[in-house]
Amino acid sequence: MAGAAALGLAARLQAVEGGRLPSGTLDAPEAKVTHEPFGDLAIYYTGSTDQVGSMTAGSLRLKPGMSPHPPHQHTEEEFMVITEGAGEIVVEGKTTKVAAGSMMYCAGGKTHGIVNTGAKPLLFYFYKWKV
Repeated sequence: MAGAAALGLAARLQAVEGGRLPSGTLDAPEAKVTHEPFGDLAIYYTGSTDQVGSMTAGSLRLKPGMSPHPPHQHTEEEFMVITEGAGEIVVEGKTTKVAAGSMMYCAGGKTHGIVNTGAKPLLFYFYKWKV
């Protein structure tokens, strides 16, 4: 098992260092986790692929009442998939209540944001990329 974890870590580091993301699977303990004031951010993959110039895939366990940042925009397109908790997502000024099973898509350059409006952590996975 330790060998598999080391292989996963090596694959993630290779992508970070400018190589293409390798095909494979990473378990939660293999993600790079940072503990932020608003919650726990886990990055599983970041780098380029055979078809995408840059890509990031991760998760955020957002504390109740918190937002990772004000609504913002970036050049990458992005999906968010809510798997636990309840909150609100704003896309281009339109606010939508979300819960487990909700999904957001936002085109590059469009304003979007998320806030946990529930009493428990809100967990979402995000995937953003630029061709």
